[in-house]
Amino acid sequence: MNARDDVFVPELLARRVAGVREATLALLDGLTPEDCMLQSMPEASPAKWHVGHVAWFFETFVLEPWQPDFRPFDPAFRELFNSYYVGVGERHPRGQRGLLSRPSLDRVMAYQQSVLERLLEWMDDAAPPQALALVELGLHHEQQHQELIATDLKHHFWHNPLLPGWRPAPAEATAVDPGPAAFQRYDAGLVDLGHAGDGFAFDNEAPRHRAWVEAFELARRPVSNAEYLAFIEDGGYGRPDLWLSDGWDARVRGGWDMPLYWMRDDGRWTCHTAAGPRPVDPAEPVCHLSYYEADAYARWAGARLPTEQEWERAATQAMAEGSTLLAEGDFAESGLLHPRRLRAEATDFLGGVWEWTQSAYLPYPGFRPAAGAVGEYNGKFMINQMVLRGGSCATPRSHIRATYRNFFVPGSRWQYAGLRLAR
Repeated sequence: MNARDDVFVPELLARRVAGVREATLALLDGLTPEDCMLQSMPEASPAKWHVGHVAWFFETFVLEPWQPDFRPFDPAFRELFNSYYVGVGERHPRGQRGLLSRPSLDRVMAYQQSVLERLLEWMDDAAPPQALALVELGLHHEQQHQELIATDLKHHFWHNPLLPGWRPAPAEATAVDPGPAAFQRYDAGLVDLGHAGDGFAFDNEAPRHRAWVEAFELARRPVSNAEYLAFIEDGGYGRPDLWLSDGWDARVRGGWDMPLYWMRDDGRWTCHTAAGPRPVDPAEPVCHLSYYEADAYARWAGARLPTEQEWERAATQAMAEGSTLLAEGDFAESGLLHPRRLRAEATDFLGGVWEWTQSAYLPYPGFRPAAGAVGEYNGKFMINQMVLRGGSCATPRSHIRATYRNFFVPGSRWQYAGLRLAR
């Protein structure tokens, strides 16, 4: 990871610690203890577990090695809330987190409060910079779990026949057709990619390096619901010529014929949202697509998915130029957890929906994971995953940047993931 010197001012960092935890707990507003222990699939975790795990990260990687006279809140939590850090010790099976009726939600909330108080007290006692760097990492780790709480809750409630909502509905407004997506051309050239060293970044965003990128064109906005509906109505889900072999097999196994959370009743299209069911808005970006669906749509549209190098080049160029066309989509701070409508006059690179790229998640030239168990954070997952860029309506704004590399297996559909066309 990389970080600025100013984030290591303990007073400033302490305020951020408290603010990030406040945002985490706000996601539980209106939920019952029963809601907080739901687990709809092995890939999704109960909200209660997420809260315990973010506290575990600070207790395990910061307080345990750095706090004088450290004593764990509960020694059993070391295994219970460990996720994938094999170097730390045993882990409770991921697919069985929804069986953990104990500890109670009250006990987990007491745990996170205890860790937070001990962390802030320790930071006030002149904590060393190398330890504060781990606090900064822990903050961004917690923001990742904020997004997972949102996406996992949506998936949990999708399996309830009542399709409950837990967030306010977006304000009603007349849908405005954003019009055909305009494309911008980028000439071939040698480009600098990866984190430039200003501000925080995960280790997988480094080192900064150069790559040759051939000439390409990239759409100014993601694909809309209306455009994706045309793919559905043209039989796109039934045409094996559009699909990768693995993707076709996944489509058949899953019975996919529309994006996740979409429903069709008497010709009316609706979708499950954080506010409950609502009509599919044709002007919103399509989301909850797997990589396979995104790739099939791109083929159908006579285009392709961009590489992550193309995406980053376009995004960083637009930001460097301060283009009046550059705008940002919505983020978690809106509280809606739903992407807003696309705009014809804007180029949205950040927020709204994650965008699949055609790039496999691999290390940059010269990449080295951090030493110790914390080095398991990113590097060990550089196999069988595809890269997404840009952030979503469930991503905190302070967590995202143009060099950020998200990654998921290609069959994942429960994240707020859409696509942008390249050619």
